[in-house]
Amino acid sequence: MRVDTVQVELRPRSAWEAMELGNALVRRHASTIWRAWLLCSLPVFVLLNALGWWLDRMGWAALLLWWLLPVFDRVPLFVLSRAVFGAAPTLGQTLAAQMRWGWRAVSPYVGWRRFSPWRAVSLPVALLEGVTGAALAQRRRLMVDGVGGHTLLLTGMGHLFVLALVGSQVALLLLFVPAELLSESARAMWALIAEQPPRWVQGLANLGLWLALGLIAPFQMGAGFGLYLNRRTRLEAWDLEIAFRRLRARIAPGVASLAAVSLACLLAVAPGARAQDASADAGVTPTLPAVFGAPVDDPAFERAVAEAYSDPLLGSSRTQVRWQRKDRAGSEASPRKVPPGLFGALSRMLAFLAEFGLWIVLGLLVLALVLTARRWWPWMRGIAVRAPVEREITVSAAPPLPEPLPDALLDAVRALWSAGERRRALALLYRASVAEMAQRAGVTLVPGATEAECLRASRRMPDADDRSAFAEMVRVWQRAAYGQRLPDDAGFDALLNALAPRFGWTR
Repeated sequence: MRVDTVQVELRPRSAWEAMELGNALVRRHASTIWRAWLLCSLPVFVLLNALGWWLDRMGWAALLLWWLLPVFDRVPLFVLSRAVFGAAPTLGQTLAAQMRWGWRAVSPYVGWRRFSPWRAVSLPVALLEGVTGAALAQRRRLMVDGVGGHTLLLTGMGHLFVLALVGSQVALLLLFVPAELLSESARAMWALIAEQPPRWVQGLANLGLWLALGLIAPFQMGAGFGLYLNRRTRLEAWDLEIAFRRLRARIAPGVASLAAVSLACLLAVAPGARAQDASADAGVTPTLPAVFGAPVDDPAFERAVAEAYSDPLLGSSRTQVRWQRKDRAGSEASPRKVPPGLFGALSRMLAFLAEFGLWIVLGLLVLALVLTARRWWPWMRGIAVRAPVEREITVSAAPPLPEPLPDALLDAVRALWSAGERRRALALLYRASVAEMAQRAGVTLVPGATEAECLRASRRMPDADDRSAFAEMVRVWQRAAYGQRLPDDAGFDALLNALAPRFGWTR
């Protein structure tokens, strides 16, 4: 880094002002930063979501996208570091640099240092200073020291802003819903998100997370870069170095002229100086006594000097009093004398307790444990070794098999519904739907399969209308089983009319 080419005013700032400086730099170079960030992260986002869609693990795609965030943090650091210490890079230069710049330095931050809350300050050290090994660890600690609390707060606020933006995108969808339908739409959206979201909903959630990270991450790294610049300015006095460089550049022409004049004068005076040296060597007597005469001792002059020094404004002497030991010279060799009497006995007792007090406490503790061993030793012995408990082997009867589905399924379901056993009617209808779904999807469900597992298995049914009908049956059964929300007669009849022709049930 060349300090003389810096494009900002370097001076010691507070941590908050340094973070604002970093955010101002991000706003100034926003076009290059965000275009490069989106172009670098978009292929990774598409690839991860395609794999998640194929493996039916869209949540893993979002987690991997968040985990690879330090790789994309190189984009704003590259742009800001070049813009502060020289010309700002173009979009093409930024994209070309991401293929080869900083991979070795950023690798720990996608590994064991991924959860470091000080990444916004320590990552510039690894990427911009080029140190490795123990020197890198020492340099990183030096940079973080003094701004660790602000960096931790910056990281926490960045995550909160990302969550707020993701929640705002969900709220934005609800703004387009009419007010009279808002409550039902919110419940339907919550059921769609929480119960068993389809892959397209998970893909939209991943898209919202990617957009939120893309908006907040450059600001977060820009604030960290501002803290890094401020920390180096304080430690290495960059502001003083810049001031001295500017002073040297301003006085350099004058100094050159002065040096030339001084050299000329020196060359002119040199012959005369050599002549004087030659005359001194020839034994020329000094002229000082001839000018001033011989020194004379004058008492009046001595009294005048004494009166001048007695003036308190001119006098420099002062009296200073301090305490010191009497036997300072022989204190090391002579032993201490203990005062006699009561104070002597008390001092000896305190010295004994200070020297052997811990050993006395330890001895009393051991003695107390020995005296009370009959109370606590059986309890400790019982904890150490537990006697095996003999248990009789009991064989329980196998659980009863589920009742077979009746031939006249619709008549049986309607009979239970008319008799008031509505939960049993829905349970029988749900069992029949699961059996039909498993047959059409060609899957074998494990005993006790949950509703979510059944929904996941139903995606293998070739007909989309069959999948929709089965999903509706599952939702009705979940509301009845877990929320005690049974449908009314009209809703029950509509459900039967939708399922019966679809699954081929007859009376």
